[in-house]
Amino acid sequence: MRSGVVGFETLLAHAGPVVVMTVDGTVVQCNAEGERLCRLFSEGRASDVRLMARDCVKNDAPVTRTLSVHDQQTASTLDLTVIPSLDGSHTVILARNTSLEVTLRSALADSRTRYKDFVELSSDFTWETGTNGRFTFVSPGGVMGHEARALVGTDPVALLDPSEVRASGAIFLTRQRVRDVEIWARHRDGRLVCLLTSAMPVFDAAGAWIGARGICRDITDQRDRERALNRARNRERVRAHVVRTFRDELNLENMLNVAAEALARGLGATTCHILRRPPLSPEGTRGLVLGGHFGASSEPSRLSGILDTLDVGTPPWDARVGDQVILVAATSHRQMINGAVALWRKADRGPWSEDDRLLIQDVANQVGIANEQIARHETIIAMSRTDSLTGLLNRRAFFEDIERRHKRLERSERKATLLYVDMDNFKLVNDVHGHFRGDEALVLLGEILSTNTRPTDLVARLGGDEFALWLEDADDGVACRKAEELLAAGERLLPYSGDPHCPLTLSIGLAVFDPATPEDLQALTARADAAMYRAKQAGKGRPSLAPPATLATPEPPGIRSGPMEVP
Repeated sequence: MRSGVVGFETLLAHAGPVVVMTVDGTVVQCNAEGERLCRLFSEGRASDVRLMARDCVKNDAPVTRTLSVHDQQTASTLDLTVIPSLDGSHTVILARNTSLEVTLRSALADSRTRYKDFVELSSDFTWETGTNGRFTFVSPGGVMGHEARALVGTDPVALLDPSEVRASGAIFLTRQRVRDVEIWARHRDGRLVCLLTSAMPVFDAAGAWIGARGICRDITDQRDRERALNRARNRERVRAHVVRTFRDELNLENMLNVAAEALARGLGATTCHILRRPPLSPEGTRGLVLGGHFGASSEPSRLSGILDTLDVGTPPWDARVGDQVILVAATSHRQMINGAVALWRKADRGPWSEDDRLLIQDVANQVGIANEQIARHETIIAMSRTDSLTGLLNRRAFFEDIERRHKRLERSERKATLLYVDMDNFKLVNDVHGHFRGDEALVLLGEILSTNTRPTDLVARLGGDEFALWLEDADDGVACRKAEELLAAGERLLPYSGDPHCPLTLSIGLAVFDPATPEDLQALTARADAAMYRAKQAGKGRPSLAPPATLATPEPPGIRSGPMEVP
């Protein structure tokens, strides 16, 4: 549109700045808004305006240009449009202040850049899905080793670990905001990745759901560190519990049971056996016995062959036995194996982990110390209860044990027999051959008595050349046959005799306890002692059976009696 000078009044009524200029840049007219524009031209931009006017007239067409102008207080951005007059002698300059628009566009661009940076900093990748649940956008960096362009159009559920599909697959189709949900996915190289995911639904202008957007952050390393820390804490908790048990448990018999339970529960095992080596048992693993257990109890024979593979310093050994997996660690003290710790659990729980091995080894180290303490305690107890020469029970231990058995017999219908055994002519052995030879004879008699009795029986040396036996479930007939066996075995003592005419033989007194005619232990021992003296006075080298308790009459030692007869 062209304009003559006469029509300038209409243009000057324009709300924005309007300036009418000659071709050489002389201002002819301007409206109120245009006065500021004229001042800007006079302050240094006049040459720019003259060039625009010249181009406008020369080309006989409007010219537009954006100028940035500054005054003392503000900076402005102006869009100038220069229109030639009909005769080409004048130009009309229309101006529009676009400072706000420019500022807004710049701010928007900065905001978008800032938001993009924040998103990239706060997440490892972003995504968007469409109505079909497939990726419509994936951040350029890609996802877990997959390129972004290769994922667009694919189902995001394919990235998830199979165990997570049902629980976490719906997050890519969410109809509501979700925040910080952990999902497990598979990296392209196959390893598991933990993703902290936040997502929100996307709706169109009509309110219809058209997809979802979300961000994911890889927190696998963080979760791995947390799990490692939790495993370390669990190991320390179980180990500390075992140590406290060993420290605080007063009942030594219960100590290993409590430790077995703590270890089994700490590792999710169904059964735990703690084996130990008793005093005087063979070194290595063959002499181990069950010291404590949790769950099913069994003999160490269940570990036959497995224990033979253990040695000091070897790592824990594991294997599958049927539907269970077993983990075994040796326990030791001063470089000597003194036991083992064995764990069982169902194979469907998976194999034993490195943390399981570390824990059982930590506990095995503590159990090794406890096994040694228990063995020393048992040694001390054994020394206080046994005769140092023969290894048999001493007088105190023997009478403590038969007192308990005597009380049980009072409540049962079973019989038992007390035997007093005394060596005949033993003093002559010491006088002729010396005390060393006499000690050999005492040791041999201890061996004879031990090898000719059952494990349930008790054998003791009461002092000097006096011995005693307690035979469980032995009536008169059984007791008499046992006495004859002992006399026959006692012939091995004859070479120790001090004089052929005074042979080293045995005199045995027997007293049978019958619950039908109860008597106290003192009365029973008095009958056995009296019977032994009757055997000596009847000629030595023979047994003598005491009459039943109801028929017994006080009879001081030294009264002669004939050969043993069963009343």
